[in-house]
Amino acid sequence: MEFHFLLLSITLFLFIIRTFLNCSRHKNHPPGPTGLPILGNLHQLGPRPHESLSNLSKIYGHLMSLRLGSITVVIASSPSTAQEILHKHDQTFANRPVPDSVAAQPHIEGTLAWVPGDHRWRNRRRICITQMFNDQKLDSLQHFRHRKVYQLIQHIKKHSLAGTPVDIGALAFASTLNLISNTIFSIDLVDTNFETAGEFKDLVWRIMEDAGKPNISDYFPALKRFDLQGVRRHVQVSYFRLHEIFDEIIEKRLKSREFSNERNGDFLDVLLDQMKEEGSGFSVETIKPLILDLFIAGSDTSGSTTEWAMAELLRKPETLKKARKEVLEVIRANGEVKESDIDRLPYIQAIVKETLRLHPAAPLMLPYVAGHDVEIGSYTIKKGNQVMINAWCIGRNPKYWQDSMSFLPERFVGSKIDYKGHDFEYLPFGAGRRICPGLPLANRMVNLMLAAILHSYDWELPEGVTPKNLDMTEQFGITLKKAIPLCAIPILDQKY
Repeated sequence: MEFHFLLLSITLFLFIIRTFLNCSRHKNHPPGPTGLPILGNLHQLGPRPHESLSNLSKIYGHLMSLRLGSITVVIASSPSTAQEILHKHDQTFANRPVPDSVAAQPHIEGTLAWVPGDHRWRNRRRICITQMFNDQKLDSLQHFRHRKVYQLIQHIKKHSLAGTPVDIGALAFASTLNLISNTIFSIDLVDTNFETAGEFKDLVWRIMEDAGKPNISDYFPALKRFDLQGVRRHVQVSYFRLHEIFDEIIEKRLKSREFSNERNGDFLDVLLDQMKEEGSGFSVETIKPLILDLFIAGSDTSGSTTEWAMAELLRKPETLKKARKEVLEVIRANGEVKESDIDRLPYIQAIVKETLRLHPAAPLMLPYVAGHDVEIGSYTIKKGNQVMINAWCIGRNPKYWQDSMSFLPERFVGSKIDYKGHDFEYLPFGAGRRICPGLPLANRMVNLMLAAILHSYDWELPEGVTPKNLDMTEQFGITLKKAIPLCAIPILDQKY
């Protein structure tokens, strides 16, 4: 009896000491909800973590701390905290923790999104910006985008003549995928009838969904090798299949370069030339993850944004009518929308901006890890803590956005707010040194696709679906896609 009493006393004493030390060590740590033993706050994330974290921030503040398993994660949900992290302390948060699902891909060190922010990352980013995403390069390839959009319009015409609904997101995804594949490989990956788009869409979404879902392996690193949820095994199928496709294309290009000095002038040629430079860090194996990053980020986000934009317009027929009126007034009746026309379509641009406010490409920006202890506001973020910025929450904050939950493109007409990372109340593509490098291409492509499909067709919802009951449920991944695909019926104008 005395032994058990002594053991209980020692245990209680050690618990008090540990609690005191923890309180002392974390006295300046951001506040947050009390978690469960072992699990911490994992049970509070739910199927849509961006929404759950937004609700928690209303209780614990715009900089709060959660314990997810054995990992401490700090969530920033205001423009001021985002600015401190992404601008004032961007060097401290230059690196990212790599989710186990992402690490499942071959040669993770070749990626752009996940490598540490060192010279390797800077070199990859420089090449992408100068050889793929700068204005001069984008201008020189705009005929590709015009051709892809023309093919999209012609495909929609078949549905219009048949009176059948169009899966907006799937077709926008396929068009963007072909655009990117032409920019990188000078070929279409999807056939002109869009029949092969389904496989690519499934492969890409498997990667995006698995990378975004809560994974025990990420929150309990000691258990990572067991892959208890099977996420690593599930996602590897997509990675290996996409690498097989790239291998075939790259091998064919390498053989053609052996017998000819002619170049396609695409991004693959740029990367193959880089391989010849000593110390570049590029090889056949390490260029494939970079190409994969570009494909995944570009096709999925542009396709989803176009789908969300059309869904919001179909919920507000008067806004849809106003958008079509602008396009039809600017573009002659028998004309085609070109990128050069976009500057004359301020309402279309406002629709895209408003769509990205409500449905940002990445609702929770890719996480960062603190390189050392740092003061943010009145709190201390410890070295090794992970930091995530809730762009979805910031974009819906009523303090910065009047009638914040409503789709009102007019708020951006004449506004100087842009998504280039300077306005921290609006961060659909991130900000700072790791802002999405593909932003210029995404901006051109989404505006062009949206303007073209509104110019060529009027749109209505299928029978039984009304603007009021149109399902707008979100499905969470690294990106935010529409859980129920948007299907709409195109009505062909008389000029066609």
